[in-house]
Amino acid sequence: MSEELGNLQTIAMGIMPHQDLERPMDLAMGLDIPFWPQLPKMNYYEDMYVQFVDKFPGIVIDEEEKKIWLETERFYAQLPSFIENSNNLDYFKLSEDFSVSYSDFLEKDLSDRQAIKGQIIGPISFGLRICDEDRKPIIYNDELRVLLFDFTKQKLLAQYQDLKEKNENVIIHIDEPGLEMLFTGVTGYTSGTAKGDLQGLLTEIRAEAPEIPLAIHLCGKPDWDFLLQAEIDILSFDACSCGSAVVKYNSMVEFIEAGKIISWGIVPTKLEELEDLTADKVIENLEELWAKLVERGVSKEQIIAQSQLAPATCNISQGDYVSGVEEGFKLLKEVSEKLKSKYLD
Repeated sequence: MSEELGNLQTIAMGIMPHQDLERPMDLAMGLDIPFWPQLPKMNYYEDMYVQFVDKFPGIVIDEEEKKIWLETERFYAQLPSFIENSNNLDYFKLSEDFSVSYSDFLEKDLSDRQAIKGQIIGPISFGLRICDEDRKPIIYNDELRVLLFDFTKQKLLAQYQDLKEKNENVIIHIDEPGLEMLFTGVTGYTSGTAKGDLQGLLTEIRAEAPEIPLAIHLCGKPDWDFLLQAEIDILSFDACSCGSAVVKYNSMVEFIEAGKIISWGIVPTKLEELEDLTADKVIENLEELWAKLVERGVSKEQIIAQSQLAPATCNISQGDYVSGVEEGFKLLKEVSEKLKSKYLD
């Protein structure tokens, strides 16, 4: 897997701040591992939470107020139809109403790429954010939570099926920003329950489609041991903010020694953070992190073979960050080219 997905290839998370389709698609296609952009600034239905609810029973979307919630009565009214289609992956495919970029991406010739990437909001983040009519997060409802995790599995498998037709090597990112809040102890959904639920989901996906490289992405600071020991193949994280802490974990060494991929989020996408930042400085910062792993017995050759390079975070839809994103992507590609020339040529 490292030769196909690692070797300092560029990749990114899905959210883009643009209000048009052409430019973010060009940026996405300009990376080694292209992806379909999520464009919430262009259309509310492009928001990663809204995209997820396509076919989820009971959901109400208020486009004007930019809110989504679950109505219990509506849920039970729509549940029979959901159950009837629960084993039909076509039912769970992302429709054009919920993403114009997805359908556009699928129309492209992606066969010559080393790999391509999709993404889906994680069930924990979704379940903590989306509430019922009583403002109670749906993840606290045992019946809804079971359905939510099964729904996630089917949505992921449906997307994988679509992308697999375009390229043999497909990565699906499960974006879980809610994991940071979960492990701070400020939620009634315990970390122990969450670990069991997430591990169960990954195990079920692996059982049904063992060839899928599963990735978890988050920008925050969760329980790193849990994620590094989870049944995933790729961990994507903000190495700018968290790298010095993560490389100290024994589980990080074990993760790499097991042949798994680290997607290093090394380039910021905010203009104020990019000021005076050069490719050489980014490389210096990254090599310092690698050196900590080398000190603990991991060969640099293995690290490089199992490394991807990415923007630092996915929070690039907040504010007017179009210029920052474009500069960040440009710098990311420059960093990758320099590192490939240094280590792989």
